[in-house]
Amino acid sequence: MEDDQSAQSRLDAVVRIIASSMVAEVCSIYLRRTSEELELFATEGLNRDAVHKTRMRLSEGLVGEVARAGAPLNLMDAPAHPSFSYRPETGEDPYRSFLGVPLLRGGRTIGVLVVQNMAARRYEEEEVEDLQIIAMVLAEIVTAGDLVGIEELKDIELSPSRPERVKGSVFAEGIALGHVVLHEVPVTPEHLLS
Repeated sequence: MEDDQSAQSRLDAVVRIIASSMVAEVCSIYLRRTSEELELFATEGLNRDAVHKTRMRLSEGLVGEVARAGAPLNLMDAPAHPSFSYRPETGEDPYRSFLGVPLLRGGRTIGVLVVQNMAARRYEEEEVEDLQIIAMVLAEIVTAGDLVGIEELKDIELSPSRPERVKGSVFAEGIALGHVVLHEVPVTPEHLLS
């Protein structure tokens, strides 16, 4: 891709590449526009006229479910799920399989990456992990400010503002004390995608 391409055209290329490599008929990226709303930002396989027009609250649909939970959702029959919300403008009628993973930054959801297929299938664990890795990279691209203005993310708390408890597993009995510090070194990427 050339450097002078717009952020939108780069994102459009990303969804095409993801759909192709995961053998998915649909790949879509939804980004948070406000603290309570997600917008379809790019898609391969759905109606492209719905991009930047389809919006949903965090309380709506499977995409909202992924955003609220901050965890992957892997469904064999998406329309049968109680959270399914049909959006006619997207043309998603024929798609049954659904895999959505959150775009996380500082433990907060800033978007959702989705792949869909017509055939009913459960995505393999490896596919879920691959999509999570891609979502991690996309989250960095989004917070760099190329796709959504930083001012639009101001309502979304991107870093933990209060202590968070992390539950662990015991491997050996005894007592341990320590401090956990989340350190994020500011990185200014020169070329987000090339």
